[in-house]
Amino acid sequence: MRKAIPLVLVLTLVWGTMWPLFAIAVREVSVWTFRAVCLVGSGLALLAIARARGESLRIARAHWGTLVAASLTYLVVWNITSTYAAILIPSGQAAILGFTMPLWAALMAWAFMGQRPTGRVLLALAIGGLGVALLIVNGIDAYAKAPLGFSMGLLAGLGWAAGTVILKRRPVPGSPLVLTGWQLLVAAMPLTIGAFAFAEGPWFMPSTTTLVVIAYITLVPMAVGNAAWFAIVGLLPGNVAGLSSVMVPVVAMVSGAIIHQEPLGPVQWASMVCCAAGLALALIKPAEARR
Repeated sequence: MRKAIPLVLVLTLVWGTMWPLFAIAVREVSVWTFRAVCLVGSGLALLAIARARGESLRIARAHWGTLVAASLTYLVVWNITSTYAAILIPSGQAAILGFTMPLWAALMAWAFMGQRPTGRVLLALAIGGLGVALLIVNGIDAYAKAPLGFSMGLLAGLGWAAGTVILKRRPVPGSPLVLTGWQLLVAAMPLTIGAFAFAEGPWFMPSTTTLVVIAYITLVPMAVGNAAWFAIVGLLPGNVAGLSSVMVPVVAMVSGAIIHQEPLGPVQWASMVCCAAGLALALIKPAEARR
């Protein structure tokens, strides 16, 4: 688990700072266009890096079914529903709903893989869940005003958990860069079709700000963040891998407060402490257990 800690830190930073940028990215382009561009760009970038490092881009035919299923349940569902949620409700609150994923992942891993949580993991889930629950209760007014945003946020978490469990149940061998690159490109196909189907108005060149934000999300949170995530999935059990993301909504809340002046008070800080404690409990074993 110690090998996963640097990856968790990278994941938390790049994914947490991404959420407040969604509203900026879709000011001029549709959600579908934004996500299609991000998935194609990040997928091609990762495969190009893997190729430059001398890695084979080939995926055995026997594993394509798993890869496609995971891509559709996680990347397609997540990318659309999480973006709509971040538009309909405050970005920090949308992140909180999406990151109920550890609970769903633990339940699915138990139901479909027989990975019964240990007492330590259950306690970590309870503490991290308390942190998320504090934020959900605190944002109940925002959810009541936009129930579709609330539903989209929960669906994002469920789709992400399902994709994670699929990969854990039938692991696909290969480099994280290659596997992530292909999954991003697989998910890009239905989103690109959606971008053409739901496009409105004539083609135009977006503003520099929009282009810079989309480029950043494509290359950093989407490419680097997803590569880190799939590496974490390969290193940790399904229920613990889910917990590794629990700090992301905390960073999203802080980022939202800085960029959009979203609320950041005692409840949010208490939630941060709970999430950090749950993550530490799940990932850092006591000294006796490491001997």
